[in-house]
Parts: sequence; C-alpha cells; structure tokens
Amino acid sequence: MTNKKLIDFSKNRQKRKRKDFISNLLTYLAAGLATAVLVSIFIFVLQRGSKVLSWQMIRDDYWSQNFLAAIDETDAQAGNFERPADLDSSIYYSERFGIGVTDRVNQQKQSLVEIHYVHPDSPINQAIITTPGEYFEQSIGDMLEKNITRMSIVDQQGATMNIGTQVQDDASSFIIKLDSATQINTIFYQTAGGGIWGSLRATLILIGISLLIALPIGIAAAVYLHEYAKPNKATAFMRSSIEMLSGVPSIIFGLMGVAVLFPITTVFGANSLSILLGGITMAVMLLPIIIRQTEESLIVVPNGLRNASLSLGATETQTIFKVVLPTALPGIISAVLLAVSRVIGESAALIYTMGTAISDNPKLLQGATSLAVQIWSIMSGEQPNFELASAISIIILVVVLGLNLTVKVITGRLNRKWKV
Repeated sequence: MTNKKLIDFSKNRQKRKRKDFISNLLTYLAAGLATAVLVSIFIFVLQRGSKVLSWQMIRDDYWSQNFLAAIDETDAQAGNFERPADLDSSIYYSERFGIGVTDRVNQQKQSLVEIHYVHPDSPINQAIITTPGEYFEQSIGDMLEKNITRMSIVDQQGATMNIGTQVQDDASSFIIKLDSATQINTIFYQTAGGGIWGSLRATLILIGISLLIALPIGIAAAVYLHEYAKPNKATAFMRSSIEMLSGVPSIIFGLMGVAVLFPITTVFGANSLSILLGGITMAVMLLPIIIRQTEESLIVVPNGLRNASLSLGATETQTIFKVVLPTALPGIISAVLLAVSRVIGESAALIYTMGTAISDNPKLLQGATSLAVQIWSIMSGEQPNFELASAISIIILVVVLGLNLTVKVITGRLNRKWKV
C-alpha cells in the first residue's frame, strides 16, 4: 500500500513538472515574441527615421517659403571668386559667382539644389527680395541651406535662360550653366521645409491647456471621493461613471468635442476647429486617468498621518492639504506623466477637434496638428513619407522616455524626503 502511494505520488509529481515546464515555456515564448515585436518596431523606426532626424528638422517649418529676389545689373556681373581651400570636395562651386551647391533630397522626397556656401563678395549677396509680404525689398540675407528653384541668368551670347530644379538641373549641371553666364537677373528660391516646429509648439500648447483644465478638476474629484464622500449609492455611481469614461474610445470623445464643446469655444472666438477645442476635449479624456491615479496615491497614505495631524489640532481641511496631498505628491506626479503621454500620443480625437492641416504658426483659437496627428497627415497622402513619420516617432519616444526618467527622479527624491 505504501509503495503504491509512493508510485502515485511520483507520477503526480512528474505530471506537475511537465505542466509547469509547458506553462513556463509558453510564458517565455509569449514574452520573447512580445519583445521581438517591440524591438523590430524600434529598429524599423530608428532605421527609417535616423535618415532625416536632425536639429534642423526640429527647428524648420513644415511648409517651404518661396521668395523671388532680383539683382541690380551693376551688381550682378560675374567675377573671379577663388574656391575656399576648406570647402568640401562634394560641393560644386562656381568661381564666376562665388556660390557652392550640392544635391539634396528633402523629407517630401523631392530632388533639390541646396546652397552650402556663398562668397562674402558674391553678387548673390546684393539681391533684394521682390516677393510681396513681410520681407518685401529687404536684403536676401543668409542663403545657406536655401534651395534654388529657378535662377535667371544671361549667357555669353546675351540670351536669357533659366537654371535650377524647375528645369530639372542637378547641382553639377546647375554650376556648369552658371559658369557660362555673365550676370544673374533674378533668383527664385525656397526654404528647406519639412520640419516639425509648428506641430511641436502646438503639442506643447495642447498639453498646457489640457493639464490646466484637467488637473484641478481631477485632483479635487479624487480628494472628494476618498476624503469626503460617504460610501453610498451616489458615490458608487460616480465611481462607475469614471470607470466607464476611461473605457470610451477616443474617437467618441472627438465627436463629443465637436458636438458638445464646440459651442463653448465659439464664446472665446474660435469659430472653427482649434487647439482650444482639442485641449478641452483632451481634458475630458484625461479626467479618469488623473482621478484614478490620484485616488490610488491617496489610499496609500497611512491613516496614522491623518490621525496625528488631527490630534495636534489641525482641521480636516488642513490635514488634507498640508499632510495628505504632499505625501501623495509622487503618485500625483505619475498621474501628470500618464496624462502628458496620453496627450502626446493621441490622434483620433484631435483629428476631429484640431483638424489635420499642418500649421507652422499655431495659435490657440486656430486649427493645427500635434506631433501624432502630423504623422497621420503625412502618412495619409498618396505618397506616405515613412522617413519623416519615423523621425517624428523617435522624437515622441524620446520625449516620453525623458518624462519617465524625470518623474522617477522627482518621485525618488520626494520619497527619500518623506522617509527622512
């Protein structure tokens, strides 16, 4: 009888070992698969985005500006401008007009002839902008990294001809034709474009508006639910509503913003889609995150701190605002991080409330795009720009990573402070 029990026990033990092995194997496979997928996505984004990612891309406007400039005939004559010894050999240089250019493909995958060097005494520096607008009749200024669309020149036979990308010239053929000219009449050029500066500014404004509205309301609601509200049906209904709100798809919030919140923004002068409308909509979306996270941070505050404060004569309000909330600050900061990350990564709701037109000069009462919506915008066209979209994705990832590290440092210091 004893031997039989030992045999059964041994068999059961072997079965458990096999089951444990299979369970562990499935867990490791699932974790490995998830890790492989994430790593593949990061590699793809880094490979495609690193090609165009630069500080210039961050600081540039998305839309190129076109300018027409003219040179007075007395200043436009060819001369002799020796090639600088330190000028890169890959730059094509015209010694007759003192300009160095190179080939470039921009974020929209267009071939450009980009200016990389202009001699201080070059006739090009004497050009005056003739395009009506803010820069009318001003000096042409810094021409570095500008793209030559069309340049009107006079050849040695006295005939006028056009050179530049508008007539399918690359950097080499552009310089060859320019060296055959005797003077330059007009220059039609454009700024680089393809940048994200406008969307980055719009994203920061959106974050500010969203937090300005959502944080006070969310923290106040969490304090009420945990510190003041009695456990009854009304409180249970409020908690259920918050839980339900956190599960609503973001596109529904976008429709809600257009239908319900748009009349509110018109009072402030926003007569169409705007950053203000997007910010208010995002504030509504962030409320469940802030309320739940803040309430969780209030729960972990020891009741002993509350009792000690009350026993020393402090009122309940003083205890909450001078003892409980400061102690719960690390959790509240985490709620802010989650809220900011949600705003940065949101697109569906903002398409309906802020629009999809990329603006280089975003204003509170006008439409614009966040970084996430700009990715959607450049990928939804007939020729999706994977490189620029990946570069923006890298910036978003870096910003979110930086926020995480910042919050960890702040919460770590606060926790050490409270322990002391």
